[in-house]
Amino acid sequence: MIEAVSCGGVVIHKGKVLLLYKNQNGRYMGWVMPKGTVESGETFKQTALREVKEETDVDAEIIKYIGKTQYTFRGSNDIVNKTVHWYLMTADSFYCKPQAEEYFADAGFYKQHEAFYLLKFHDEKQMMRRAYAEYNEYRNKTYKYRQ
Repeated sequence: MIEAVSCGGVVIHKGKVLLLYKNQNGRYMGWVMPKGTVESGETFKQTALREVKEETDVDAEIIKYIGKTQYTFRGSNDIVNKTVHWYLMTADSFYCKPQAEEYFADAGFYKQHEAFYLLKFHDEKQMMRRAYAEYNEYRNKTYKYRQ
């Protein structure tokens, strides 16, 4: 069994969540949130920010760590046990551009209920819900502080 670690972001702008649509060689792969493998010498935060930038061209800012998901899948030669560390992030615009090299065919910001419906994986749906609750709490605190 191979242990793999990735980091990603639940990126929210004006209440909408950033998603990517993956379509590899005409095969539907589903809607996902940006994430990727930790590179040598990187912190988890650096990885999450880099992956969001690479996969969506979004300059995001981390608000807080929101948890991890774990799953297992069959790789080309072995079983992979993957842990993904997730961060709540914000963006300052709706601009995004999917990374074609990673077979992302589309990217966009979606309302919470739309994102929940579109996301392919149950664990990402749960993490998106958790992030959205944290985002609302963050916005409420920020709003009260400004008054």
